Amino acid sequence: MCSTEEKGFSLANQAERFAKHKETNNRRVLAIEEFYDGSKLQGLRVLIVGANRGLGLALAKQAKADGANVVATCRKTCPELDELGLELVVPHIDVQKEDAMCELTKALEGKALDVVIHNAGYLYDVESIGNLNFEQEIKQFDVCALGPLRVTNALIKADLLKQGSKVIVITSQAGSVEWRCVQNPTGQNYGHHMAKAASNMASRLLAAELEDKQITVLMLHPGFNKTEMTERYKEVWDKEGAVDVEVGAKRVLHEVTNASLASSGQFVNVEDGLLIPF
Repeated sequence: MCSTEEKGFSLANQAERFAKHKETNNRRVLAIEEFYDGSKLQGLRVLIVGANRGLGLALAKQAKADGANVVATCRKTCPELDELGLELVVPHIDVQKEDAMCELTKALEGKALDVVIHNAGYLYDVESIGNLNFEQEIKQFDVCALGPLRVTNALIKADLLKQGSKVIVITSQAGSVEWRCVQNPTGQNYGHHMAKAASNMASRLLAAELEDKQITVLMLHPGFNKTEMTERYKEVWDKEGAVDVEVGAKRVLHEVTNASLASSGQFVNVEDGLLIPF
């Protein structure tokens, strides 16, 4: 699956993937606004975890514009988030802290959620063997893998996820073990990839456990977005099809609105809507 394209699956090589979409004029990839129907969010209560910058802020802005009742969490708020006029902004929510989960559920005041988007993330420097910072490796695990599980656990315990709701985990193609032979042929960057793979495993297990409650769990690779976090890869933005976060937000929300129990437990690339192998 690393070297060939299988039906229904996205391509592993990001540069080749983008080049193919340009060659075939794939409108789903190149012009998401032609497909996106934000009216499906109208009136839904949407929680976005990690919304004070980048993709999270863009998601909050787009969902609000589409008529959703948006609740946003952040560790530190910012003027851009405060000015959106959301239903609620809950600051000081660190997904590593159990007491923050209590603060979050208390702030939600018993009002159930239709959609939860786990967007909080953390990315450390690329490391190689012999030069590993294990404190940072653990932090990436805690934020990216345990964070969504910690929040979802708190919401379930507080009975804030109703039947038919959706739990969306913003993960990464970096969590695909199969794709490492293409994307990381020389290895390295342990913490980031292990954390995302663990996040995918947790999400898959969560999808199975919440099926009886008719709660959909979907993993999304958010595509290559031009953010502060990806600034270090700026030299390949054009070659690999990086987009502004406003485009990335519509891609993510397009998959959110179309997610269902039938797709629960899947790992989807929001760029083209195709699957990514684990």
